[in-house]
Amino acid sequence: MAEGIRKVKTSDLELKDRLVSIQRVTKVTKGGRTFSFSAIVVVGNEDGIVGHGLGKANEVTTAIAKGIEDAKKNLIKVPLINGTIPHEQVAKFGGAKILIKPASEGTGVKAGGAMRAVLESVGVKNVLAKSKGSSNPHNLVKATFAALLEMRDPFTIAEHRGVSMEKVFNG
Repeated sequence: MAEGIRKVKTSDLELKDRLVSIQRVTKVTKGGRTFSFSAIVVVGNEDGIVGHGLGKANEVTTAIAKGIEDAKKNLIKVPLINGTIPHEQVAKFGGAKILIKPASEGTGVKAGGAMRAVLESVGVKNVLAKSKGSSNPHNLVKATFAALLEMRDPFTIAEHRGVSMEKVFNG
């Protein structure tokens, strides 16, 4: 398994789903146009576990159901500290660039669109987020996941460096 990817088992998890985006897509054939739907879905237990998925089908409900199933296969664990993220993080995917920063208690989730759905599904209560570049929901969700995968809590850093927690904070 690749470094940094934290897979999670789906058994006995109470996951809530959020629809990020739904699009009607068209396939032009010799016989005319065929319409179908594409849905981006984010699932999470609002306690550090989140996943995203894409579903495509001829009906909206089927596309959403397929997206939820796909999201359950892509779950990751994100470290949270006191309802916020451990540190500032910048990430890029395609044309989407994002910045997420920890925020103090009472700030709320200051994020827009696709990033808000992902951060709320993770269970972040206080965070500042900014989207720069493309506003494409596919790329925004993937950039947000890239940033969340890079998150490390102080315990992990101490363990990785082989030092005590005090040395991590005091240098």
